[in-house]
Amino acid sequence: MTTTPSPTECQDRRRRSLAELTGRKLDALLVFHLPNVRYLTGFTGSNAVLLLHPDRAILFTDPRYRLQATQESDCALRVAKGPLLVAAVKASRRSKIRRLGFESARVDWQAIENVKEHLSLGASLEPVCGLVEDLRRVKSPAEIALIRHSVLTTSEAFRRAIRHARPGIPERDLAAELEYQMRLLGADRPAFETLVTSGPRTALPHARSSSCPLSANRLLLVDMGASQNGYASDMTRMAFFGRPGPRVKRLHRAVLEAQLAALAAVRPGVSAAAVDRRARRVLRDHGLDRAFHHSTGHGLGLEIHEAPRLGKGEKTRLAAGMVCTVEPGAYLEGLGGVRIEDTVLVTQTGCEVLTPTPKELLLL
Repeated sequence: MTTTPSPTECQDRRRRSLAELTGRKLDALLVFHLPNVRYLTGFTGSNAVLLLHPDRAILFTDPRYRLQATQESDCALRVAKGPLLVAAVKASRRSKIRRLGFESARVDWQAIENVKEHLSLGASLEPVCGLVEDLRRVKSPAEIALIRHSVLTTSEAFRRAIRHARPGIPERDLAAELEYQMRLLGADRPAFETLVTSGPRTALPHARSSSCPLSANRLLLVDMGASQNGYASDMTRMAFFGRPGPRVKRLHRAVLEAQLAALAAVRPGVSAAAVDRRARRVLRDHGLDRAFHHSTGHGLGLEIHEAPRLGKGEKTRLAAGMVCTVEPGAYLEGLGGVRIEDTVLVTQTGCEVLTPTPKELLLL
């Protein structure tokens, strides 16, 4: 499987970014956020700045990445031994750029103040927010294929690791086994810190895995995802040691019903808030609306959290090619919590659930 975008795909992404610059009356853009640099250039190193200009795109990095940058990117390359931002601003001066945009949400403002002296006379630095991130919302077929692969890795790692779950082992030991299996299957790393909680701790929506032992007759929550070839996946599943009582069954059934209702709402043209409302309406009917403490989902791709966010008040309209999670939950102090999460692709007519792992309460 190809792990980097083709030069043609990166060129198209840069063309679309430049079109956005024109609409904002900017001459060029400084890109610092590494996922955005990767998206526009294919470069995967840990230190880079991209100067995006209609005449040429220049990738700045340090000597460690000289060879890697030439292999991964078709951009003009500048290797700098000093601060990359200074080198990029100096290059903008040579290109007679007057209005230079920069990713205002992604940079230390003191660093911006420090480079202003390197601008040409009359030039200005203009804050830009979300330009590249907005383009990243809709995934290309190549990106969707990479996300599918990451999703399958996550599901298979869960299948393998859950066999090791038994009462008495610490939560963090199972989390380590899940991450180990993801790496065995080719993941670069976990997409986020793997969450394993059990018993009453499942009522803490994002509690970190701890030394607490897994216990019989208790809920088990696993929230995990792989980052593979740069692309993330995300999944949450529930298990139970023993035979669950009626309260646990009702809780799981209600959350599953809410998740299925939200999935049924996912299609092009629907607002992100409408998907969230569908999940909340079901939980309200079960008397659990106040037990749902987070949004229904989030976009993912090169990052584990991207636009769109599926939450209250979100006006974004879903479009074919977007990939997001759908993950309602309900959390009851003393009993525990249930969250069910899939990675989902918005299609032309609805959605495709990419996660193959069954959603029923797994009895261990």
